[in-house]
Amino acid sequence: MGGRGGGEENEEMNVSLKGLSRKLEEFAKERNWEQYHTPRNLLLAMVGEVGELSEIFQWRGEVAKGLPNWEESDKEHLGEELSDVLLYLIRLSDMCGIDLDEAVTKKIVKNAIKYPAPKGK
Repeated sequence: MGGRGGGEENEEMNVSLKGLSRKLEEFAKERNWEQYHTPRNLLLAMVGEVGELSEIFQWRGEVAKGLPNWEESDKEHLGEELSDVLLYLIRLSDMCGIDLDEAVTKKIVKNAIKYPAPKGK
């Protein structure tokens, strides 16, 4: 999941959640990792990746939008860690039988009701 490769570097990637889900399932099957992809294991792995993501920001103080003062290598590292978190989240949702497209859509609607935009804007 956090690994690199897979021979897809030159292929156009489908970045929909369902497309990523299929790629992750295939990736796990090819390596016989399905046995390890229990909800608990995936959650713990994702939390570990969130920790790595947190370390990137830990001693930087507040960071401006767009990260204008960051080196490109730091931005690339950030992108890798964000990707690791997303990939584990997608795989976890699959192993729990949760359709993230549907869940996210419902949550956005629920949040719009719970936190309405101010009138006149």
